[in-house]
Amino acid sequence: MAREEKDSSAEPMEAEEGTSAAIVPVSGSAIRDLIYTIRGTQVMLDSDLARLYQVETGALNRAAKRNEDRFPEDFRFQLTREELADLRCQIGILAGQSHETKIGRTYMPFVYTEQGVAMLSGVLRSDVAIQASVQIMRAFVEMRHFIAGNAAMFEQVRGVELKLLEYQKTTDERFERVFDYMGTHEAPRQKVFFDGQVWDAFELLVSLVRRAERSIVLVDGYVDAGTLNVLAKKQDGVSVTVWTRPGTRLTQRDVETFNAQYPQLTVEHTTAFHDRFLVLDGAQGYLIGASLKDAGKKSFAVARIEDEESVRAILARLEK
Repeated sequence: MAREEKDSSAEPMEAEEGTSAAIVPVSGSAIRDLIYTIRGTQVMLDSDLARLYQVETGALNRAAKRNEDRFPEDFRFQLTREELADLRCQIGILAGQSHETKIGRTYMPFVYTEQGVAMLSGVLRSDVAIQASVQIMRAFVEMRHFIAGNAAMFEQVRGVELKLLEYQKTTDERFERVFDYMGTHEAPRQKVFFDGQVWDAFELLVSLVRRAERSIVLVDGYVDAGTLNVLAKKQDGVSVTVWTRPGTRLTQRDVETFNAQYPQLTVEHTTAFHDRFLVLDGAQGYLIGASLKDAGKKSFAVARIEDEESVRAILARLEK
């Protein structure tokens, strides 16, 4: 009796209500856009298959359920919540498709592998299902050929991603050393950098910028977007005023972009200064021998201004 029940499910299924049972050609590229990767395997979503077969999604899954022996785990499986979230990400990067109704159901969707798709045509046994399965199987084959033909490229991309991750890890570790140093050491009184010590100079300048609690004033005749890379390391809520020459490379767009993420930066212009100065919280001053954007490219020095009156004089001159 159980065998007869399974065989009865293999009869041709009716088309979804309101749709035509006529065979509707679907381009191979359209089908390829419906193939996703879950558990390292290329699969298709049950609702996508149901639309191609012109049947209801529930009817398609019930037919597979009644023929469980034809659909082992490597032919058909139900998604977990984590896999559904990953599928949403894959769907999200494909333009021009509307999948909201597919993945908003009360139960976790089923997906079918290439072998499962081939088995569906035998279970549904309709002309539409047979023709759709042929198109789908061709799309799977094309995807395999594409992956095989571009294996070297994919390997290179993975290599680049690994290098970027390693670089990010190294950079994060360096910044941690900078911030740890800041918390346990006094601000340096003077420091000399020689050409090529770009990172060392960057570390020191970042450590100084991070010490400001209220305000930063930078006097630097030659600033550009590279200068902002240092100033962006300031603490939240610290205002920045940059005094530079007219005609600076720093554009208004650069300033607006900076302020959108690290407010508040103001750019003023002056030609009264030859040297570069960094003043923190209106009291702590530093004489910097090179523009921040060029720090470490050539030999230069950073020296703390011990006389607070001199620091106030610099700020007073700027106000004039």
